[in-house]
Amino acid sequence: MPKRGRYAAAALLLAGAALLFAQEWQTMTQLPGVDLTGLSPAKTNTALRLLRNHNCSCGCDMKMAECRVKDPGCGWSKGWANEMLSALRQGKDENAALTLAAASRWGHPPAPPKLLDKPVQIPVAGSPEKGPADAAVTLVEFSDFQCPYCAKAIKQLDAVLKAYPTQVKLIFKQYPLDSHGQALLAAQAAIAAHQQGRFWAMHDAMFANRSNLARPSLMAMAGTIGVEMKRFTSDLDSVSTRKTVEQDTQDGDKAGVEGTPTVFINGQKYGGSLDLEPMKSVIDAELKKSAKKK
Repeated sequence: MPKRGRYAAAALLLAGAALLFAQEWQTMTQLPGVDLTGLSPAKTNTALRLLRNHNCSCGCDMKMAECRVKDPGCGWSKGWANEMLSALRQGKDENAALTLAAASRWGHPPAPPKLLDKPVQIPVAGSPEKGPADAAVTLVEFSDFQCPYCAKAIKQLDAVLKAYPTQVKLIFKQYPLDSHGQALLAAQAAIAAHQQGRFWAMHDAMFANRSNLARPSLMAMAGTIGVEMKRFTSDLDSVSTRKTVEQDTQDGDKAGVEGTPTVFINGQKYGGSLDLEPMKSVIDAELKKSAKKK
């Protein structure tokens, strides 16, 4: 076959493959994050039809099933699907199931993020921190050691601490995401290092090597930061360490954390950029409020 013919055939093949991939959500019977167990065959077919025919409530212009395939991290398509499926399991007909899903928090687009939410109480006793203990402004960061955005946040938040050396402190809370397979063990390693006063050294080492946070790599990192290895190994797998990570995650859930990094400024969930200049206006306002209280 002449070169031009071969190239044309290859292009057609690639186009066909792309079209097949784009349309596969219309025929898939298993969708990411959608649990169809407990449904009869008839209700399973109903659920799939509803997912294929209804627009995603997040505003992405995709159908629910399409969004689950192309954007499995979307909380709105997942939440809407779970509400609808729960109603079907309870014996509701499809119209009632659609009504309940539409009335849930997942039935409408997310509201634009506020710069600061209302303050909430976040337990921080015993959590790693840096900055002055009596700082007027406290930043609480919920983070994941495999998260690329959390890695970027290190320099951003360090710049904030450098700009306010006597006025701002940072507290770190664990929030390993389910989508990151090594994040949970890394969180446990951070807590184990914290037991020996070496949290921030382990923090920096893990973020610098976040593409490989398997156990052998974590043990090697621990060996370079000056911890006693027998104790570190014991703490790494202890029930107490696992409970600390679970408690941090639960604290984040209660505070409204939906992803990482999430930063709270004096208990208020912050929805802006973590770069220094955008944060300065918020921190300066918090410092003024603190000064008025004195």
